[in-house]
Amino acid sequence: MDYLGQLARHAAEVRLDTLPATTVTAAKLVLLDTLGAIVAGSRLDENTRLARLAGARGRQGTAALLGHGSRSDAFWAALTNATAGVALEVDEGNRLGGGHPAIHVVPGALAAAEERGLDGRRLLESLVAGYEICSRIGGATTVRPNVHSHGTWGAIGTAVAVARLGDATASTIREVINLAASMSPANTWTPALEGATIRNLYPGRSAWHGLLAVELHACGFTGLPDAPSDVYGTILADAYDPELAISGLDALGHGERSRIEQNYFKLHACCRYNHFALDAVATLRRSHRLAAADVAGVDVTTIPFGARMADPAPATMLAAKFSIPYAVAAALVLGRSDTAAFEPAALADQRIRDLARRITVRTDTSMSPRSLDQPTARVRIALRDGRMLEAGTTVARGDAAAPVGDEEIVDKFLALASPVLGDRRAREAVAAARAADTLKDVRDLTAILTPA
Repeated sequence: MDYLGQLARHAAEVRLDTLPATTVTAAKLVLLDTLGAIVAGSRLDENTRLARLAGARGRQGTAALLGHGSRSDAFWAALTNATAGVALEVDEGNRLGGGHPAIHVVPGALAAAEERGLDGRRLLESLVAGYEICSRIGGATTVRPNVHSHGTWGAIGTAVAVARLGDATASTIREVINLAASMSPANTWTPALEGATIRNLYPGRSAWHGLLAVELHACGFTGLPDAPSDVYGTILADAYDPELAISGLDALGHGERSRIEQNYFKLHACCRYNHFALDAVATLRRSHRLAAADVAGVDVTTIPFGARMADPAPATMLAAKFSIPYAVAAALVLGRSDTAAFEPAALADQRIRDLARRITVRTDTSMSPRSLDQPTARVRIALRDGRMLEAGTTVARGDAAAPVGDEEIVDKFLALASPVLGDRRAREAVAAARAADTLKDVRDLTAILTPA
């Protein structure tokens, strides 16, 4: 079974004209959502300084550092933009792929397309191709317990997308998949859980490696015949099943939806594994008009990984985004779970801190983040008047299996991008992304994504 050959042929044959309209619409929305995450994350202090470094290192480059007024070469732009895009934990993901394909595909594809002066159609084709392949390889991988999927097979997504921009043959795409896989870094969950922002470099580094894979192929470097099996099957994962990577591939567009249509959008600005409990809390708040002062304690039962997200006193913004007690307490106290709920002012709110200490996290081995028919969280809130309220979540809102309207994703983009770009430019960016297939040059889009 030459599963890599099948994946490569699929990527090489992606054409906008033959894609279902639903796939193209989904790609535009994923593009918009990812750009919003990048622009908003660009304003963090460390990302501002990284952008200055990128601008200095790539002075002659033509790829935009989104959210800034400068440019760099494709390598530095992709690294900088991908790093910014994951920093606020608002980038989309894919339940089937076990990771976040778009942030590993869009920055590299966009930067390479800018350097080459390519149009929006080519960008969308590369996005769909890269997303499909890395999501499928991710879905075929059962990572080891402490492996964080950010940055692992993401390099493959970038490599496929960039190769696809150059109309690479299936043979070439297969080879760059193998080169990129052999550069997959081993990333752990520990930095995220402890709030070390080196974690945010995971997708930036994989974007760099993906671009490098394409260049190394042009230089004549060779890879293993099946590098994903070598890396994911022996080092990073407990299991790797190539057959899963091609399951349903032949039926795409004929009853089987592409992976980019089966994604999820984040409607809470924190780790996806918080969303199950937060959705249940939102249900209880709407139904009972809860005030945080009425809450005596909260009991959360969720997926097994939740045991590692039980710190009630995270020290940093990033650590708070990986804390179930903090996220639930902030949602109850502030009535929100957007980026503001995790900023320094919220972290210093003693009401949130006090409530977080009264939140217990339990786990249930029957719960899985990929589940469509089993609960992913149960929340029981004990009130001071003796009442007990309970709600559960199976699929979090924003998933393709529990979709929200496109306008809610647009509103999310505007909330993220307007503080950086201004409302007028943010709305112009929405219009440009929605019409990405008509752009003559992708630089017409990126020019909007910098402050006026």
